[in-house]
Formats: sequence, C-alpha cells, structure tokens
Amino acid sequence: MNTFCITGTVFSGKGEGAKYVGLPWVKEQIIRKLGFVPHVGTLNIRLTEDDAKKLVKALEKAKAIEISPVAGFRCGRCYRASLADGIECAIVIPYVAGYPEDVLEIVAPVNLRGRFHLGDGASLDISFDL
Repeated sequence: MNTFCITGTVFSGKGEGAKYVGLPWVKEQIIRKLGFVPHVGTLNIRLTEDDAKKLVKALEKAKAIEISPVAGFRCGRCYRASLADGIECAIVIPYVAGYPEDVLEIVAPVNLRGRFHLGDGASLDISFDL
C-alpha cells in the first residue's frame, strides 16, 4: 500500500456539507462504513490545480466507500484518510454535476477547524492509503 499526501488551503463553504452530514441516513452510513460518529459539517479544502489532477488519478486506484442515497438525493463517495496528528477522517466526493475537482470536503469525528485552530487560508496536510 502507498500513502498519498497532499496539502490544501482551508476555505468556508456554503454549509451544504453540514446539512448533508446531519441527515440521519448519511450519519448512520458514516458510522457503519467508516467507524466514527461524524461531526456535523465538513472541512472545505482547496487544492492547487496540479494537486487536484494528481488526486483525481490517485482516487481512481483507491477503494471508495459509497454513501447510498435515499430518494431525492445523490450518491457520494468517501475515501479513508488521516490528518497530520493521526485523526481518522474521510475525503467526501459528492456525485454532483459540475462539482469542482480542486475542492475536497473532509468529514471527521471532531470539529477540525476548532481542533487545529484553522481559519480560512490555513494550510492542512492530508494523507490516505492507496
């Protein structure tokens, strides 16, 4: 297994991740499939164009964990990951038309902004195994 590492920049989203993670069926699947109770919300990370391209190629080789939707919602993919101090988390890739390739949403069992004292523009290292 190889570890893939990227660095991204934190930015504020529109709150859609919090709405999604707060849905009971999403929360239940994260608990069952990823093994942790998610903090309601996601941490938004913007990648450089080069890192975004590398990540897309890397994720083609990685094992995706599907979040199966209920009626009226779309499927999403998660990839197990970890942050610098070993916090287990997951990269969330929604199946949404036009979703930007340079944006990652990270779900974790803790509020990552609070835990790492992250504001918009902060840099964050993310790693996952392929």
